[in-house]
Amino acid sequence: MNEQIRAEKVLLVSETGNETLSLQEALRRAAAQELDLIEVSPKAQPPVVKIADFGQYLYQLHKKESRQRAHSKQTEVKMLRFGFRTDRHDLERLLTRAREFLAERHLVKFVVRLRGREMTNKNYARDKLLTLIKELQDVAEIEQELKQQGTQFLVILRKK
Repeated sequence: MNEQIRAEKVLLVSETGNETLSLQEALRRAAAQELDLIEVSPKAQPPVVKIADFGQYLYQLHKKESRQRAHSKQTEVKMLRFGFRTDRHDLERLLTRAREFLAERHLVKFVVRLRGREMTNKNYARDKLLTLIKELQDVAEIEQELKQQGTQFLVILRKK
């Protein structure tokens, strides 16, 4: 800003058009309008500057950044757990919920937990989880393969 700019020649951008000036001339024009000379693009050749109120410029930059942050939604891992004996209707509800999460671009983690004697039927739990994956094959692909972690099986899916 103003005297902190080190280039000898600058490209002044304004409503009337663009022109290449010496730094002193650009500073004189900014002083005549009682505004600041702001370096917009320092890496350009010659550096791009504009005449504006520095406080207003910072305010607009902050507003623009906050708008971008609001529109860029972070992806989360949504976990859907069910048990060994969960019935078909409840699984269908889980599938619709998973589709909603995938539509919102979230990762979906399915977890089947086994308790006590259910551990003897690990293949049944694995098959149940694979069935859910096949149902979602049209909208999702596997992010993390099916694996056993202690007393539970888990898989992570992401949107295609």
